[in-house]
Order: sequence, then structure tokens, then C-alpha cells
Amino acid sequence: MVSFLPIRSWTAYFPAMISGLLLTACFPDTGLHYLAFVALCPLLISLESMTARQSFAAGFAAGFVHFTTLLYWIVPTLCTYGGLHLLLAVSALILLCLYLSLYPALFTFAIKTLHPTPALIPLAGACIWTGLEFVRTYLFTGFAWGALGYSQYADRFLVQMADVTGVLGISFVLVLCNTLISTLWIQAKSLNGSLDRHFFFRIFIGVSYTLMVLAAAYMYGIKRIPQIEQAMARAPETKLAIIQGNIRQDLKWSDTFRQATIEKYGRLSLAAARFEPDLIIWPETALPFYYGHDLDLSNRVDRYVRKAKTHFLMGSPAVETSNDDIRYFNRVFLLNQLSIPLGIYDKTHLVPFGEYVPFQGLLFFMEKLTQQAGNFSRGDAAYIPLAFADHKTGILICFEILFPSISRQFVKNKADILTTVTNDAWFGRTSAAAQHFSIAVLRAVENRRSVARAANTGISGFIDPTGHIFQPTLLFTDAFIVQSMPALTQLSLYTRHGDIFAFACVIAMTMGFMVKGIQYIRRRYHP
Repeated sequence: MVSFLPIRSWTAYFPAMISGLLLTACFPDTGLHYLAFVALCPLLISLESMTARQSFAAGFAAGFVHFTTLLYWIVPTLCTYGGLHLLLAVSALILLCLYLSLYPALFTFAIKTLHPTPALIPLAGACIWTGLEFVRTYLFTGFAWGALGYSQYADRFLVQMADVTGVLGISFVLVLCNTLISTLWIQAKSLNGSLDRHFFFRIFIGVSYTLMVLAAAYMYGIKRIPQIEQAMARAPETKLAIIQGNIRQDLKWSDTFRQATIEKYGRLSLAAARFEPDLIIWPETALPFYYGHDLDLSNRVDRYVRKAKTHFLMGSPAVETSNDDIRYFNRVFLLNQLSIPLGIYDKTHLVPFGEYVPFQGLLFFMEKLTQQAGNFSRGDAAYIPLAFADHKTGILICFEILFPSISRQFVKNKADILTTVTNDAWFGRTSAAAQHFSIAVLRAVENRRSVARAANTGISGFIDPTGHIFQPTLLFTDAFIVQSMPALTQLSLYTRHGDIFAFACVIAMTMGFMVKGIQYIRRRYHP
């Protein structure tokens, strides 16, 4: 390991580690999201005295500190509910963070290798970071948790640009500011007390376009919010109810507790039904049995639905048999007032080792966290919204909210509301619940759709198309909340075209390395 970090002293990596901690501090629920504008500065400034190899190590160190402190909740989740030994749980966290740390490592390595002029460093750095986050979102099934743009979910003006660029456009702005500040620091330090006549020229271009981009982002938000609010005022509304059952994870699948679970959800639903909602929403796998197969328990649920006299959206594991083939699904059912199923949605983006075992033939020794429902199969990726009371809702189950493409497809298929259901009891009282909730804010803004979020133990709540949050619930409380939400139908630029901005950053990053390669060949063969 020492040879991997060939530098004068380990203390040279302290700035990188500080950046890692600052990055984590940007995310919920610290209230320090503004630190994202400077979090990378210690790391970037420290690169000045490093080689490309050392820069890779510094980026890796920053990433490892960041992701281990951001994703620490994986350890108690695996220990408490996965039944893993503490050592194995910590090993799983370390392996994941080692992979994720490669992205900031490649970021710092690319900056050092490309070595752009001071005027272009902010632009180059922002393109590289954004391009790498785009790759991380989709590579190896994707894991976009902790993408820098999500840290700004509470900055209502800045997030509005997401309907054009997606969340990665916000990451671009943040890294642009970080690299500019770092470049100014380095350039000012190089003056050694004497004013270089080229100093202002070197920094003027970078300062100019960075301030222009930052100002444009905030001006767009200031202008866009009233426009969307006017559209919301003209749009039809639908009244939605969310039920937070607060079922303990260690009791959720207990045979003796199933009837009590149904009664709790039924009681809360009847209380919400007094406000005459168009749709009552239960969380992911709210029903701890196979709805439609266990007739006695299913009939108990149906009786509550008929008493409430409205549409229900409820999560349940499902099983289908065909000849000798048995398949399990993480499913959401839509029922009408007579408890007749109108439609279903099966989760399509499954969590590796949580809902299925990848490469099961090779990894036969691995087990899932959720043993009660079997090895889930993927649903049909047509992303057809479910219709209720003149509206259509796209369904995102648990981690599917992480993937912008799923929300986009539902909205392009005429969904005027988005619903995300989850069981965050796995997270306990860690910051993961708040981090998970914040991601839904960006999906609302990107697609200009209202989002209803139902979580077993919280955080549940509503988000309007500008990203404004309504009635967020407390963790581990029984609750029902009812809210009228606007149902917009227009498509945003991001919904129509997706991550064209992030893809452009990938192209720019690739072209930068191509130019660097050509320059290297010319110097080598034509000195």
C-alpha cells in the first residue's frame, strides 16, 4: 500500500480526506448543503504538488473517506436485517466504497493528466466530474447514491435547472465553482507577492464563464418557479393519501403479526378516507403475504378497501407459477373501490443481493437479505402508468427513484403523477432515510411532476413540481397524510431528451484525452 502512495508523507493526503468529510457534510440531514461549493477545494489545491499517480491516490482517498462516511448505514442494515457478521458487513461496505472511490480518483487523475490551462481548468474539471457521475449512474446496474447534485435538494432556486440538465447539471455547477476557487488560490499563491501581468488574463476567462453559469442557474430558477406555479394553479388536482404503517422490520414477516399489520393499515386508511382522497397509497411490501394467493388475508384487505370507497395502491410480494416455473415479484397493486385489481407494476430495477443474486450459478453461496419473498424476477420494463380517477401515476419502488430514466419513461407514457413506495425500515435511524427522500425532490423537478412518497417507517411526504416538500413525516411513527397535488401534463426538456447534457460532458472528456494523446505522439515522434 505504501508503494501505491509514493509521496513524501501520509499527511499530504489529509486535504483529500478533509474534502471527503466535507462532501459527506453536504448531504442530508446536516443542513450544510452550501459546503458543496467548496468541498473539493482542499483536494484540488493539494494536487498542485503531486504527480498524476499521486493525484489518483489523493482522489481515491477523498472518495473512500466520503463514501464510507456517507454509506455507513450499510453496516447496521446488513448486520441487523441481513444476519451478517459485523466483519462481513464492514467488508461489504469497504468493497462497495473501494469501487465508488475509483470515480473521484479518475477525476483527479484526469485533471492532472490533461493539465489544462488555468482558464480552462474549471470547465474541464466540471465536465470530467459530470461525465464520471453519468457513468456511475448506469454502469454495472448503476449506483447514483451520493451524486453531488442531490446535496442541493433544499436549494429551491438552484435545483430548477434540473428540468433541462437533470441532477447532473447541478453537479456540473458545483464542481465548476470548486475548481475555479481552487485555481484562483493556486494562481494567487504562485505570485509570491509580485503581481504578474499575465495573472489577470489567466484567471479572467475562468472567472467570467463560471460566474455567468452560476448566475444563469440561479436566474433560471428565480424565473422558472413562478412559471411552474402558474401552471400548477391552472392544472387539475388530485387528492392523495399516504399511509405510514410503521411496521418493525423484525416483525414484518412474522406469521403471528400479519393480521395486526392489516388491521393497522386498514385503520389508518379508514381515517384518511374521511378526507375523500382519490387514491390511498401503502408502502412497498406493506402486505407481508402474497396478495391474491392467501385468500383469508386478502379478503381482510379487500374489506377495508370497500369500506374506504376509493382507489388503493398497495405493495405486496407476488408469485406466479407456470408449469414447473415459479417466479416472484416485488409488486404494487392498484385496486378500485370494489377491491377489483385494475393494474399492477412489478419492480424492474432490482437490488443485487437484496432482491436477487446476480450470477447465481457462480455465487451459489450468497444469500439475499430478504428471504421471505424468494428470489425476485424483473418486471416488464414497459413502464405503463396505472390509471385512477382521471389520472395516471408512474410507480417507482424503493431504489428505482435513483434512476432518472425510469421516471422519464413513466412521464413520457402520460403519467401526470409519480408515486414512490419504499420500506426504509432497513435504515433504522441513520441518515439514509433523509438521503433517500431527498432524491425524490430531483425526480419531481426534472419531470415537473408531483411526487407522493410512501415509506413504511418514514420519511413519507409530498413534493410538488417545483421541489417544494409538503407534510414530511417523522421517522418511526404511525401516520396518514392527505394532500391535494397538481397534475401537470407538459413535458420538460429533460423528460423529452434525457441526459444529453451529461452525455455531452462525456464526449468533451473523451475529446480532451484524444487531443492530449495526439499532442503526446507529436512530441514523441516530432520533437
